[in-house]
Amino acid sequence: MKRQDFYFELPEELIAQDPLKDRAGSRLLALDKETGEVSHHSFREIADYLEPGDCLVLNDTKVIPARLIGAKADTGGKIEVLLLKRREGNVWETLVKPGRKARPGTRISFGEGILTGEITEIVDEGNRLICFEYEGIFEEILDRLGQMPLPPYITHQLEDKNRYQTVYAKEEGSAAAPTAGLHFTPGLLGEIREKGISIAEVTLHVGLGTFRPVKAEHVQDHHMHSEFYQIGEEAAKAINETKRRGGRVVCVGTTSCRTVESAARDLKAKRQQEGLPAQNGAVQKEDVVQAGSGWTDIFIYPGYQFQVMDALVTNFHLPESTLVMLVSALAGREQVLGAYRAAVEEKYRFFSFGDAMLVL
Repeated sequence: MKRQDFYFELPEELIAQDPLKDRAGSRLLALDKETGEVSHHSFREIADYLEPGDCLVLNDTKVIPARLIGAKADTGGKIEVLLLKRREGNVWETLVKPGRKARPGTRISFGEGILTGEITEIVDEGNRLICFEYEGIFEEILDRLGQMPLPPYITHQLEDKNRYQTVYAKEEGSAAAPTAGLHFTPGLLGEIREKGISIAEVTLHVGLGTFRPVKAEHVQDHHMHSEFYQIGEEAAKAINETKRRGGRVVCVGTTSCRTVESAARDLKAKRQQEGLPAQNGAVQKEDVVQAGSGWTDIFIYPGYQFQVMDALVTNFHLPESTLVMLVSALAGREQVLGAYRAAVEEKYRFFSFGDAMLVL
């Protein structure tokens, strides 16, 4: 399986530069994963595809204003820092531009000294570890100085930074939004609950690993960077009860999918270590996931056997991306690329601020 197998032609004018004022006003392409049949709808109609007894899984991560513009202390040269993930205390793994001269020992000032940092180490992929110094609360300083880290294909200025957050975002820590969730409104979620569909909130802090281009020619040679995930007791219970009843687990976004599948993988590994049955018996029927947290580098591509997810709400992704590969694992590469061709023909809006796709 090669990277080029997931290529498709995408006219640049279909890349959405601005979010719609009405979150639920986007379009929705429904793809039947069994037949490959596609149909076209409004996102407001999504509840029509969900049934009582289903479980909708949301990623409640919150994007932090992770893009900082600073100046090198010695030369005053402009330097841009993107916070990727907190390592410990005040030490963050970051992406620095320009990186060529950002060596260990380099000191950077942000907001005229309100926040300072020193590069302490160069790690994988050329990322830098920076130890920050400040007075007060880091999150409040970041809210003052930081900007939303929009993807590079979005060139317009974001007028309302809340439009790059889901309405249910609460757990701070992401460098990018779980964009499939941007279409939901409180009213739409209320309608879904009233229909007898449970909602489980999980957390996966989105890092750049999800969006890094696949450079390896062979798909299986690509390595995903690890991201932190967490599933609480209530969410685990809702997911396990849904699977036990025979209901469908519908993940909102590839990050929710990767969270529940990672949890299932970790639980399976734990059972094997403890000598418990991994596939058969009452234990397996009752629990497919359990509450807990950890780091995941799970890479899902065709051939993967899903343990938890039955259906997926997602946006339209970049050609040859790991995200297109994940959707293809669920619905088949040919059918997914066929749906993408239909979306291009119908002039759907693509990527983070674009329209949505439902794979059932």
